[in-house]
Amino acid sequence: MPRSSDTAPPLSVLLRRYENAGEPLSCKPVTQGLLNRGYRLATTRGAYFLKHHLDGDHEAIARQHRATQRLQALDVPVAPPLEDQDGDTVAVIDGHCYALHPWIDGRHLGGAQLSTAQSRRLGSLLGLVHTCLAQVMDDGTPRTSEHGSADPEKTFSLIDELLELARSARPRDSFDTLAEHRLLQRRTLLERHADRRPPPGGAGGWVHGDFHPLNLLYRGAEPAAIVDWDRLGVQPRAEEAVRAAAIFFVLPAGRLELTKVRAYARAYRRAAAADPAELRAAVHRVWWERLNDFWILRWRYQLHDRRADPQFPAVSALAVWWTKEYDAVCDAFAG
Repeated sequence: MPRSSDTAPPLSVLLRRYENAGEPLSCKPVTQGLLNRGYRLATTRGAYFLKHHLDGDHEAIARQHRATQRLQALDVPVAPPLEDQDGDTVAVIDGHCYALHPWIDGRHLGGAQLSTAQSRRLGSLLGLVHTCLAQVMDDGTPRTSEHGSADPEKTFSLIDELLELARSARPRDSFDTLAEHRLLQRRTLLERHADRRPPPGGAGGWVHGDFHPLNLLYRGAEPAAIVDWDRLGVQPRAEEAVRAAAIFFVLPAGRLELTKVRAYARAYRRAAAADPAELRAAVHRVWWERLNDFWILRWRYQLHDRRADPQFPAVSALAVWWTKEYDAVCDAFAG
């Protein structure tokens, strides 16, 4: 949804909750990222990352925090929030939820910047996350045995709606032209492959939920911290591995760097004890998901939010390329 206008966080009230957090010197918004609000906060005691959780679900936020604390104890690179003087990690001020994290110096690296060896370490890291989450998230949360797949009939209706919005956009620009082309192209692909809709998926486990380059900080060549655990939840774990690769290793032309994908996937399978059949099933389900997914166009045309527009050329081309190179993609993940 569109981001509401930013208002300055209540720094003085917030910092008084923490022992030795210091007095505020500066508070600058972090511009990367599409959801929530983040700030680099400098105080007389040091640097912090201040996160404003827009959804305000105190219980869910606290659960994320406990998970990162436990993962840190298992040597997973994370940045758990600081506890205040009462031992709480969520500060609720005027109905808003905030968390104060240590500032992690690092940078984001996309797949094009990763070597094959680093791609292998990335797969091992995600496998470690999944195996460690299985250890720390034993809280009795119900496991859903089935995870449905997109209904193409609903997608056809959405395509018609988005086509009408793209065609009526004024002033019309190159994005609208590309959107119309991709919508027509995708409708043809779905008509051709509608009989390949996957059955409900299983193998659900706790996953990060949003593992991509902007949520992983590197210090030098090594991962320093996995951040943004807002979508922590139970999903088919191998699908997260495939989704992450489809973000890390997609090239601007909309194809995957399959050599790096293969190195990443082999390392993931070893670390997560996942067999090739699980990865093949995940590839099929994520491919189908991509054929039916138009989130960027929904943001632009239905929510009037254009922040994701730059991602559209590569993301929309990937679905077409993946369909053409389906067997090669499966082999890269499962071979």
